[in-house]
Amino acid sequence: MADFPERDILADDADQLLLATARGDHLAFERLYKATSPRLYAVCLRVLTQRSEAEDVLQEVYTNVWRKAVQFDPGKAGALTWLSMLARNRAIDRLRAGRNERQSVPIDLGPELIDDTPGAEQLADAALQAHGLDVCLEELEPQRRTLIRTAFFEGCTYEELATRSQTPLGTVKSWIRRSLAKLKACLER
Repeated sequence: MADFPERDILADDADQLLLATARGDHLAFERLYKATSPRLYAVCLRVLTQRSEAEDVLQEVYTNVWRKAVQFDPGKAGALTWLSMLARNRAIDRLRAGRNERQSVPIDLGPELIDDTPGAEQLADAALQAHGLDVCLEELEPQRRTLIRTAFFEGCTYEELATRSQTPLGTVKSWIRRSLAKLKACLER
């Protein structure tokens, strides 16, 4: 196995390390952890904001990576994308679990307020597993692709995206809504 740098890991290197991890290579898993854990920790911290929670989730993510590395398919998504989605989804799960624990009174929203259409997160997760999300993202305009990646992989709000991109909030919302529709159409092909 090639000697991979532990910082600034290239996408191809991450793919190879993850594939080697799937074959049970402990050294590859260690290198993968050293090379990607700062990035995944940032994803977790962006969603959770508390360091201790983000650290716990990061540990859970790498435990899952070791067990689920065989599910990685470089034809569907790159390793860095796959790992980032695992981290983000696990962090969101932890965030929701914490919110559910704090809610002591159940709220009945009634059938008229329940939106059972798939949300952007569900669409992105399904796309990563079933289709080539990276391929579909490449079809978006560069600025919109960056907004989508930032929103999903860093957990930014519309307001944060508008500030970062120096674009009006309504425009950012429209771009993301249209981009998600394009992604959905692409993934359904």
